[in-house]
Amino acid sequence: MGAASIMNLAVQHEKDGNPHEALRLLSEELTTRRAKGQPVPIDLYGEVSRLSINTGRFADAYAYLQEALKIQPRHFDLWNMFGIVLRRLGRPNEAMTALDNASKINPKNAAPLVNKGNILLDQKRPVEAAELFGQLVRLNSKNHEFQRLLGNAYVQMGDLQKAVARYETALRLKPDDIASWIDRIKAATDFEHHDEAITLVEKALEKLPNNHRLIEARIMVLRRAGRFKQAEELLLARINEAPDDAWANFQYAETVARFDRETGNKYYKRAVEIEPENAIYWMNYANSLDRSRYGNEADHIQAGYEAVTKALSLGPIPSRFVRMARNILVRIGRFDLVERLGSFKELGRTWANESLHDALHYHLARVETPEDRYEILEQHRIWGRIEQTKADMNPLPRPALIEQRSKIRLGIMSSDLRNHPVAYFAMPLFEFLDHNRFEVYCYSWCRNEPDPVHKYLETRVNAFRWHKAISDRDAAELIAKDRVDMLFELGSSTDMNKLEVMAYKPAPLQASWLGYPHSAGLESIDYILVDPFINPPDPALLIEKPFIMPHSWVAMGNLGFNEQEQINPIIPSQRNGFVTYGTANNPYKYSPTVLETWAKVVAATPGSKFMFVRPESGVPSFKESMIAAFAKQGVSEDRLIFTAVRGRHMRWYNEMDISLDTFPQTGGTTTCESMFMGVPVISLVGPAFFERLSYSNLSNAGLGDLCCFSIPDYIRKAVQLAGDTERRKLLRNSLRIDIRDRPLGQPHVFARDFYNMVEKTVKEHR
Repeated sequence: MGAASIMNLAVQHEKDGNPHEALRLLSEELTTRRAKGQPVPIDLYGEVSRLSINTGRFADAYAYLQEALKIQPRHFDLWNMFGIVLRRLGRPNEAMTALDNASKINPKNAAPLVNKGNILLDQKRPVEAAELFGQLVRLNSKNHEFQRLLGNAYVQMGDLQKAVARYETALRLKPDDIASWIDRIKAATDFEHHDEAITLVEKALEKLPNNHRLIEARIMVLRRAGRFKQAEELLLARINEAPDDAWANFQYAETVARFDRETGNKYYKRAVEIEPENAIYWMNYANSLDRSRYGNEADHIQAGYEAVTKALSLGPIPSRFVRMARNILVRIGRFDLVERLGSFKELGRTWANESLHDALHYHLARVETPEDRYEILEQHRIWGRIEQTKADMNPLPRPALIEQRSKIRLGIMSSDLRNHPVAYFAMPLFEFLDHNRFEVYCYSWCRNEPDPVHKYLETRVNAFRWHKAISDRDAAELIAKDRVDMLFELGSSTDMNKLEVMAYKPAPLQASWLGYPHSAGLESIDYILVDPFINPPDPALLIEKPFIMPHSWVAMGNLGFNEQEQINPIIPSQRNGFVTYGTANNPYKYSPTVLETWAKVVAATPGSKFMFVRPESGVPSFKESMIAAFAKQGVSEDRLIFTAVRGRHMRWYNEMDISLDTFPQTGGTTTCESMFMGVPVISLVGPAFFERLSYSNLSNAGLGDLCCFSIPDYIRKAVQLAGDTERRKLLRNSLRIDIRDRPLGQPHVFARDFYNMVEKTVKEHR
């Protein structure tokens, strides 16, 4: 079959909705011609490149276009596509150069200018983008595409009125333009005008019934508006009508997985079975598996890892999915694959610009240099500026402190006011609430039904506002109506929390505490709660003003630290004849340096072993990674103990002599749990907030001498403690009791200090 016939067949495949098959045919033809030394028509290069772009294979397109441009270095379409590919690969400066080359070849063609404007929007440079698109509109005001793109620039500038005017002009010029409808709908959603967005979708579908992109937009809008049941019903109807519709199965999974992980996984699996070449489907399936807690968690973790490797085998993936891939690979210990995903600065800034705050949380553990600490602070600022701009698009009236109110009204916002570590440490505020001076209002956006902790807290406070599905702005307005004097957010960007609410400034004074070991990034948050140990020596490492507690930033209450947890009074080394080091810390805090340091500690302690107390311990790929890392320091597999457990893990501290902390991101809850069970912790202290949590906990428990300020000192102190059997015996049998006489073990003192600090702060601002 000749090249022309193959290209015609490929065109037909693409028309039939199978671009992957079209690409396979053409890439095979191109490869065959190269292998035989036959000339490759430039049109074939162009089509293979175009299809590679359309199917998300940007690295392949890059390689094809490089070859083609060597053959025809003055080909307009090739340079324009090359600019598009470079943009998709996150290389904006090179993309601009490629598009300039295209413009030099054909100055009258506007396509390169359009692509340059889109790059400016990627870089959050809307004023420059508006200037460029405005120039195109002035040259041709009848071009609907130019009008639409100018509208996109106005959206990013926060001017919805001007954006809408441009979108409406675009739709008058071309009423059936899907892109204009989609962008108009998206603008309404971004400004949280959800009812308007739903009305627009229905209006668009009246004009363009059965348009797939609009049907997809309807589902997205319903989900953003919190109308999950309505989205489910529409998708189920589609699946019943067409069971092999991969998109419908995938979107149904996306809609239900957050509420019903098992059902979600069933539909994700169906989607990848129907369309196995779709990397996005694989990545979302992997992410859901990684979050699954039903059944055998180890099986889900392993399956998630395998889904990630499948997705990566299909070519480069968008940055938001790089976040998912990175987290899963780190969890398994595949740092070799993690390094290939991008640099610390590139990934962090990309995620910040895409408003992926939770990715920055996991990025903290990847900090290596002093420059990284300030870089990740800037990444948080980038995120904060973007979220503030969004909030300013549809602002709330700024509330003022009420002068004459007899009691201070305190707001506490967290979706983790339930059986969760955040509630363990927050509980003293409710158990020792000073009702004579304070009214407390709680706000939760948890999607789960109330558990006993939630129900108990409702009895302790003046109001408990619980909404399973609410937009950020509506949540902020709800808080603003309560006229709280000071609002603390406790959850940051973790699952089901709404850090973005703080950008609307629903309270006169705002603060962060507990849920996130770093500045959130929003200038609208006035304070961050710290103590003398956590407070960074360099004030430049915080965005907010330190809200400095006199002793400890947390206290161990009865909820998370129950006396029913029995301590075996005989230390493991006496029972076993060898010292057992270990960790219960989340593997997202691991790094090659952490594993190397732990292995050196074990290697320097004759006969010792290391125990992982984690659900990952039952995962074959995790075990392989840990065994390989320790082997590099001469520690054999038989010296590693893998204990697969989630929840009810406290008793396993009875099998651990010494807990080794992670770094740079240290433990928090795990450090407290370890000490509560009489197990000392060796921790490395660094300059930033997230490097000092254990420093605070250990110091406020009377074990500050176990804090180290260099890796050699960390190794030395660990080995030294291993040899100090008498001290470990003493700590095993007295530490839990001794802590009660220290700030970490005095929840009533913590609550008193907290409320005194809040009262002082509010009065200073009245």
